[in-house]
Amino acid sequence: MSRLILSLTAWLVVLFGFAVVTPSASLQQKNGDSVSAKGGVGDIAGQYEIPDPNWPQWAHPYPKPGYIWGSQGGVFAESPNRVYLANRGELKLPEKVPNNFPGNWGFFNQMAATQPIANMVNCIVVVDGNGKLIEAWNQWDKLFEWGRGPHQVYISPYDPERHVWVVDDMRHVIFRFTHDGKQLVQTLGVLDEFGENDDLTRFRRPTMIDWLPDGTFFVADGYGNTRVVKFDKTGKPLMKWGTRGTGPGQFNTPHGIAVGGSPPRVFVSDRGNRRIQVFDVNGKFLEEWPGIAPHSMLMSADEHVWAVDSITDRIVKFDLSGHVEYSFGQFGTRPGYTWAMHQISADSDGNLYLAEVFGGRTQKYRPKPGADPAKLVWGRSLMPMTGTTSN
Repeated sequence: MSRLILSLTAWLVVLFGFAVVTPSASLQQKNGDSVSAKGGVGDIAGQYEIPDPNWPQWAHPYPKPGYIWGSQGGVFAESPNRVYLANRGELKLPEKVPNNFPGNWGFFNQMAATQPIANMVNCIVVVDGNGKLIEAWNQWDKLFEWGRGPHQVYISPYDPERHVWVVDDMRHVIFRFTHDGKQLVQTLGVLDEFGENDDLTRFRRPTMIDWLPDGTFFVADGYGNTRVVKFDKTGKPLMKWGTRGTGPGQFNTPHGIAVGGSPPRVFVSDRGNRRIQVFDVNGKFLEEWPGIAPHSMLMSADEHVWAVDSITDRIVKFDLSGHVEYSFGQFGTRPGYTWAMHQISADSDGNLYLAEVFGGRTQKYRPKPGADPAKLVWGRSLMPMTGTTSN
């Protein structure tokens, strides 16, 4: 199959795949019982201040005149002063832009993840706490030219070398880079080749990753397949579980994944079935939490699952038994509102970061003075980097 056909086919899959979980491509306020059940309309930013619309400085103004940063696939806060942005390229602005244009594509009421197709430039950038550019990994932009850009970005909490992992769902691979981005040290999967659900050497549009303390990791796979794949710390596949369906242990778009608890459990966002499923580390089904369809999930430092709901655009805090302890958020494009949160991250200072695929921005939420710590998202501490003593 030619790369052109592969790319065009993949874009059609994205467009119709998102239609399953997106009630409307246009901006309409979401109402109904599901919103009220998760905290009620009106609590926009919870215990956080409304974000500065000019964060990050790197993108305001965007460094290339006439363009804007595109859909934001992912964000990962290594520390309060080192934040990775997984940027799905750049989009050309219309010839006439209103004076009140805030600097993100969602303003135009179009889905930045799918229309128009972006130029794959500045796909991985690193900024400081103010959003000032630290590094731009433009040498790797070529990796994303035949897809739609990076899907999400991570660092394992248990890796002393702090390798950077980047998921590319469209090209069916996961890249692992050195911390400084100078070397690509591993590619999981086969570039531009997809495997069926039983194939342990190939993915079919993988989505998310999380780790155990010994380096074992789990991949949600994802858009094309309906499974979780377990790997050892070297990247050797050990097992997989899941089939397509609605029963226990079956999936319809297993998009998000989080690992934690004692004994450790694997929490999987079964997005198409609107539930979170819980397993032991060998894939034994334990329970399900219905009524939520997360794009992404995060295991916090205090061992809670924070999920970003694709139906209500709310951020929901669960204890590890599935009880909802808190939620906030509203759908929209104004500062603090969100449109299709795709990855959630938090740093050790309690700052929250949300990457929006349709809103076309990543927002940084700073805690309000006197904020209740139990209502903030706390990022897991990373293992001290080799040769250093701090996080």
